[in-house]
Amino acid sequence: MSATLQNISSLQAPPARTRRLQPRKPAATFEEERLHRKQRLAATFRLFGRYGFDQGLAGHVTARDPEFPDRYWINPLAVHFSQIRVSDLQLVDHEGNILIGERPINTAGFTIHSALHRARPDVIAAAHTHSTYGKAFSALGTELLPISQDSCSFYEDHAVFDPFSGVVLDDGEGDRLAKTLGNRKALILQNHGLLTAGPTVEAVAWWFLAMDNAAHTQLLAQAAGPLKPIAPDIARLTASQVGTAQGAYYSFQPLWDWIVALEPDFLD
Repeated sequence: MSATLQNISSLQAPPARTRRLQPRKPAATFEEERLHRKQRLAATFRLFGRYGFDQGLAGHVTARDPEFPDRYWINPLAVHFSQIRVSDLQLVDHEGNILIGERPINTAGFTIHSALHRARPDVIAAAHTHSTYGKAFSALGTELLPISQDSCSFYEDHAVFDPFSGVVLDDGEGDRLAKTLGNRKALILQNHGLLTAGPTVEAVAWWFLAMDNAAHTQLLAQAAGPLKPIAPDIARLTASQVGTAQGAYYSFQPLWDWIVALEPDFLD
């Protein structure tokens, strides 16, 4: 085959990793979609473990079940993020009943995620951990400033949930949290940490990583001297360019390839 024909062939059949940066085709069955979400959910825990987001019994990420929208998959209590596999994930309904799984779950996680999934039918996944930079930034009680291209992803698309009133165990507190989130992608839980929510597990995982990075960046910049935020009109434009769910989905793909190569056992 000539070099020209080889080039044409490569254009017609791009490598698998190139195809990953194209819109995902809808799953053919509930079972296929369920497996996809659970695999990305388990991958998220492994990635969060590598980023140091595990904090004792705290932290939870959920994915709505595609067949039963009033149920979602969540991590079991007291299993380190770095050890979670697909088979460890537990199915819970909005009343807190564990339908699949034999371990307890984080009560605050149930309260938060049940309220979010009830209030936002468009939310497929939600993530909350006690990451160090997220906690540090949350103590400021302010929103992230648009001081970089990356932080613009959250411009006018997150809010501060305050005041801190202890561990979120009351249904009313969960409802207040969901109301504060509104139709946004993220919250800063004052004196607590960060939370992201969205239409895919991939987007939610990427947004959490990006938000923690943005918090870290602003803390460093504030410590160095006065800040010079991006002008509102440019920040708004940049947000439309880098803050989409589709962009977050694509940004997750290299992380997926990385964690699959390093820790394929999470797929069990």
